[in-house]
Amino acid sequence: MKNYVATLITALTVFSFTNAQQTTQIIPNDSDSRVITTGLPFMLIAPDARAASLGDQGVATSVDGFSQQWNPAKYAFSEAKSGVGLSYTPYLSRLVNDISISYATYFNRINEYSAVSASFKYFSLGEITLTQDENDPGVNVKPNEFAADVAYTLRLADQFSMAVALRFMRSDLRINQIDPNADAANTFGADITGYYQSEEEAYNDFNGRWRMGFAIQNLGPKFRYDDEGRENFQPTTLRLGGGFDFIFDQYSKLALTAEVSKLLVPTPPQLGTRLTFIDNNDNGVYDQPDDPNNLEPGDDELISTEENAIIGGQDNNVSFINGIFQSFGDAPGGFSEELREFTWALGAEYTYQENFAFRAGYFNEADDKGARKFFAIGAGFKYTTINLDLSYLFSASRIQSPLENTLRFSLTFNFGDGEYDEY
Repeated sequence: MKNYVATLITALTVFSFTNAQQTTQIIPNDSDSRVITTGLPFMLIAPDARAASLGDQGVATSVDGFSQQWNPAKYAFSEAKSGVGLSYTPYLSRLVNDISISYATYFNRINEYSAVSASFKYFSLGEITLTQDENDPGVNVKPNEFAADVAYTLRLADQFSMAVALRFMRSDLRINQIDPNADAANTFGADITGYYQSEEEAYNDFNGRWRMGFAIQNLGPKFRYDDEGRENFQPTTLRLGGGFDFIFDQYSKLALTAEVSKLLVPTPPQLGTRLTFIDNNDNGVYDQPDDPNNLEPGDDELISTEENAIIGGQDNNVSFINGIFQSFGDAPGGFSEELREFTWALGAEYTYQENFAFRAGYFNEADDKGARKFFAIGAGFKYTTINLDLSYLFSASRIQSPLENTLRFSLTFNFGDGEYDEY
């Protein structure tokens, strides 16, 4: 609308001085992508098997050792004094065997109202051999990315807690042997999260409990891989979720959870070519020449040719703070496209005697926003203080998932289990 108004004002101005008319033609660039891209995309990959089996969600699920990734505010409801979690996720396992994500977490409840936690996430892209020719033995390089964070959790009420996390991220994907000016990208980010868990309430045939959570993750400045490179947004993400626990008896429980999420990053604008012509004869005929730069006699005079002009949406060359607010209303397709930028997930977890768990989930993303769609199943086993979780993913999209047919596993050690009550 702003571009249209500006063109109209320009047309009226030119007419008043030249007694002529002009028209503007917009030619869209069909190659433009509506997929939102950010730096450090590995931060969006679920590192733990439990969350993966529930459709990559964890902001509103019950507390576990890997809550640091999704919502550290949940640690205020842990019945264990402390815990350590280890997880391993093969990546592109159908093509290579040395690309993976490793994740380690630790949490400790200081008292009934607060907890501290930390985690380390490492994404290895394997070993790559660079050679000049067939006789060159080559040089081995190991590109990688990692993130390290700490969080503090405070219980503000019996049923509600909040947490703040600070994170350092490093992406070492540029290879010095290829580009001497390449350097690792470093940046800082923060999370703000909250979690609500109601007390157990009695219904007709079962007891129940509500859960709700929110998280704003990876709040931080844009970063570059080199001094002259373009600035990259962090994968700033909003997550909202809710769930309900059907507690049938002291042995069995069914937990249902749903979550929506959105990248708080500007949508790439729609680009095109804007051609502006003038009707010198004032006869209402605007004939576009085959070559705007080579006008033939009798063709209307070309005033301007603006290539790669923004013809839809807004300029995404803004600060990360402005980008957060802009991300809610800058999609070229309007409100309907904004809605398609939300992903959603559904998950169910059945637990028996707190020793066995069976899980299933589904994740959905719009086709023009990445087309990630998959089903996942998983299981969990508990023996004394040790929890073992497994998950498996089935892609339901026309675009194959790099985690398709991948078995993921996580291991958790809880210490002082039962030392704290939920309330």
